[in-house]
Amino acid sequence: MDETAIPRASPLAGEVIAEDFEGWSPEIRQEFIDNAYNHEVGSTLLSETDETKVWSIQLAPGERLPAHRHVLNYFWTALTDGVSLQHTDDGTTRRVAYQAGDTRHFTFPGDEYLLHDLYNDGPGELAFLTVEHKR
Repeated sequence: MDETAIPRASPLAGEVIAEDFEGWSPEIRQEFIDNAYNHEVGSTLLSETDETKVWSIQLAPGERLPAHRHVLNYFWTALTDGVSLQHTDDGTTRRVAYQAGDTRHFTFPGDEYLLHDLYNDGPGELAFLTVEHKR
């Protein structure tokens, strides 16, 4: 990893349910190493301009979006109700509940980043629209 980059300092959504990589499989730990600079933050890139990238995320129950790195300011809006599990590179695992219409904005000053995955831990499809603002 880039030692000059700084993990996101502000709190993330959801409840921390594990720390210190507890419950992480060797495959997930390796994926975080392999994907440390994966900037594909959604399932499908719907649109890209000089100013924005618009992503769709659609996960069936039990499906996950691999580890990916956020460095651009962005927001997501939940299109469905649901629950996710998210691993972050600090070794925590969070459970997050969503209601359709929930929206969350993130900013990344300087070299801050967020490296995480997204696992659909609910009974129905989990869908988001994510918009990145290019610097």
